[in-house]
Amino acid sequence: MRLLIFSDIHNDWKTLERLLQIEAEYYIAAGDQVTWAKGLERCGEILQQRAANMYVLPGNHESAEQVSTMCARYGMHDFHQRHFQVGKWQVAGLGYSNPTPFNTPGEYSEPQLAERLRRFAHLQPLVLICHAPPHGTALDQIRPGLHAGSTAVHDFIRDYQPDYFFCGHIHEAEGVAIEIGRTRARNVGKKGYLLELDEHQ
Repeated sequence: MRLLIFSDIHNDWKTLERLLQIEAEYYIAAGDQVTWAKGLERCGEILQQRAANMYVLPGNHESAEQVSTMCARYGMHDFHQRHFQVGKWQVAGLGYSNPTPFNTPGEYSEPQLAERLRRFAHLQPLVLICHAPPHGTALDQIRPGLHAGSTAVHDFIRDYQPDYFFCGHIHEAEGVAIEIGRTRARNVGKKGYLLELDEHQ
């Protein structure tokens, strides 16, 4: 079972079209498909080609309402604060970022992120996909010593140890993969990542 996970397309439609040519059972757009909410209609038109298998999160450049409206219009799945089951696996999604200096449309406070993540605490085995990376790791490093991720996301991974964690948001960390305890974690960026899951025990 293959999940193609990508984020931070930021209106790069050629890259998005190329990603959607990859065969997978599930496609997860992990936020910031556009910039400052411009281009959502074009984005929906492209994502629509995989609509039945497309799960979409809002990043910090889209509001939850905008993504929900786009998903409803183009027949896709609004994945924000939701989860679904694939064989034995639980796959959960949370959009938005922690606060940024830019006052973008999709930001939560750290307590708001923590509250929304808690609903996934009982799910296992878990694949967790957030727009925001965990704070203080290689996944949220803009440059040496400067980290811009979420403390709530970091705390959830540390405490509940999902099997897999995927994020975006920090473009400088695209493609970086680390382990946090037993959690295999990656910033997918617009390169994307094809996760292969064994559906059975």
